[in-house]
Amino acid sequence: MESAIKNQLKIKACKVRMGIIEGVFNAKSGHPGGSLSIADIMTYLYFNEMRVDPKNPADENRDRFVLSKGHTAPALYACLAHKGFFPVEELKTLRKTGSRLQGHPSMHKTPGVDMSTGSLGQGISTAAGMALGGKLSGKDFRVYTVLGDGEIEEGQVWEAAMYASAKGLDNLVAVIDNNNLQIDGTVAQVNSPYPIPEKFRAFGWNVIEICAHSFDEIEMAFSAAKEFKGKPTAIIAKSVKGKGVSFMEDQCSWHGKAPSAEEYEQAMAELNAKLIELEA
Repeated sequence: MESAIKNQLKIKACKVRMGIIEGVFNAKSGHPGGSLSIADIMTYLYFNEMRVDPKNPADENRDRFVLSKGHTAPALYACLAHKGFFPVEELKTLRKTGSRLQGHPSMHKTPGVDMSTGSLGQGISTAAGMALGGKLSGKDFRVYTVLGDGEIEEGQVWEAAMYASAKGLDNLVAVIDNNNLQIDGTVAQVNSPYPIPEKFRAFGWNVIEICAHSFDEIEMAFSAAKEFKGKPTAIIAKSVKGKGVSFMEDQCSWHGKAPSAEEYEQAMAELNAKLIELEA
């Protein structure tokens, strides 16, 4: 990847992380850890990969995105805001009464959201349905979905995986956010889904393993997924929960709580310093 493009993506990702912290802090609730771990993947999707246009959000030929782990909506909202679907200032209304930004994404309320999600395990099923619809209608759009590694403990995920493979949905890409932590501890302690790559291969998927925080590897993975024909692609993205905020990184406690005023100031100071460094 060209250094200038990579730097612009890093700047966007930093702003997305700031949007995540802004939203969760003002809501006094939410899920910062997993939102931060997918910030780089989400940034790449919305600013370098997907065909989406905030001026024409219902375009039939647009690429589709489904946030299967819907509780990490702050990351999706921050990307949508910075893409121009709604004002960035609106991120402060997260989870508030009357807000378009609910705790889980709503396709009926939030501009740019393709599927309402929240109950874990269901997003990949709807993504597979969208991909099949594209095939049947002769459209060339692609469908992307992001799942948590804890989420894939759900049986419905594997039913959808089996179906997507059986139908040869090579226009479907599932990203597994493998930060190794869920609400009650490590995924291995709770109900181990490991080995994840081998499981997806056994279900008939093309599998690519990457670091979720390397734009070079992210670019390689999505480019390879486009070239691969006949099977859906699973990108197993090894990530750090809470990435970008020092005291949140790799801490299970930040799965689902908001920062205090002091913690908010520290997080934003760290991200601001990073932004200044990148923009220098």
